[in-house]
Amino acid sequence: MSQTLEAGATARARAHSNIALVKYWGKNDVVLNTPAVGSISVTLDALFTDTRVTFRSGLAADEFWLSGCRQEATKVARVLDLVRQARGTHLFAVVESANNFPTGAGLASSASGFAALAVAASGAAGLTLTDRQLSILARHGSGSAARSIFGGYAQMHAGSAADGSDSYAVQLLSGADWPLAVVVVITELGAKTITSTVGMGASAASSPFYPAWLATAPGDLADMRAAIAARDFVRLGELTEYNCLKLHALMLTTRPALIYWNAATVAAMHAVRDLRASGVPAYFTIDAGPQLKVLCLPGDVPFVQEALSNVAGVHEIRPSALGPSAFRLD
Repeated sequence: MSQTLEAGATARARAHSNIALVKYWGKNDVVLNTPAVGSISVTLDALFTDTRVTFRSGLAADEFWLSGCRQEATKVARVLDLVRQARGTHLFAVVESANNFPTGAGLASSASGFAALAVAASGAAGLTLTDRQLSILARHGSGSAARSIFGGYAQMHAGSAADGSDSYAVQLLSGADWPLAVVVVITELGAKTITSTVGMGASAASSPFYPAWLATAPGDLADMRAAIAARDFVRLGELTEYNCLKLHALMLTTRPALIYWNAATVAAMHAVRDLRASGVPAYFTIDAGPQLKVLCLPGDVPFVQEALSNVAGVHEIRPSALGPSAFRLD
């Protein structure tokens, strides 16, 4: 860059949460934050993060504010350091972020948060990055954030390069290419006590199922890509539910066990299976948290909402279409 970045340079961005159909759990490189396995996700229109980044003079360190409360900024600074390095500046930044859904509760707030940060920070710094570069930048904050750069259906490549340059996401289809719905069932409003990063490390170190998790991931990814290419919803749903339960089997065999479900989570799982038995094609998935996400056809959303609304312990139900790629708000 020929011009110095001026204090006060700012930009806002929005990125949407994504829900993994074929999940990633475990890291290949902790420093580069590259995943041990690839993953495939859908981006949700109803859940998003808005983030503003402002570079300022006179700051001794980066500041991170979430919904008006100051937070620890280590991971945010990791992303901003890469932006500063690319821009050739030493200015620290104030990051102001807000989610329209519960934070740290198994709804991928880190995915939307760091994708929004990548877009806003690079924009404020005056960088012109490709989608691949944005995906790599977001990955340094959260592995799943690499996918939230893209709307619709996205695949994350685990990669094998020593510098992490081949660990990034790509879009498989836009939401308009194959519209599906996801009904988000919120069974807990608070943050989970064990973060995904901590849980991944524990599973890799202690679960006897971890080697099998790594070995079977390529097959799941290939099967899911085929289901998406064929627009085969039943195949997609069955594999989504299978991969989810395989992940939680891995978590349950971690020492100590990672039990993210609560009673309402389990009851909602049974409600989805009962709904499917009645003739409504619907399939659940659960990440590292107690919230259930139900995939269904857009026309079946009312039936899914009605069935889940009768489950004791459900706080909120949010239906969602598939969402867009991350974008600038100014």
